[in-house]
Amino acid sequence: MKVIDIGQTTLEGSVTDAQHERVVLTHKGKPIALIVGVAGMDEEQLQLGSSKKFWTLIERRRAQKTISRADLEQRLDQIHRAILPEQE
Repeated sequence: MKVIDIGQTTLEGSVTDAQHERVVLTHKGKPIALIVGVAGMDEEQLQLGSSKKFWTLIERRRAQKTISRADLEQRLDQIHRAILPEQE
């Protein structure tokens, strides 16, 4: 993170720096703004990144119980055998 006094930079310089690391602008030694570069991101990524509804959904999913890949494959195999029993 880069900290720059607002009187020591330009908007263009701060935005350029923000593409590589977050930039905190200060005035009289106190933070007044945070600039985060978003070059390479699309509009959907920007909207989701600041969406409370999206992050609530992510938190709920992360709290759910998970299973291992081996368990998943075993369950899928059981389903497959139940649906398509081998013909003799």
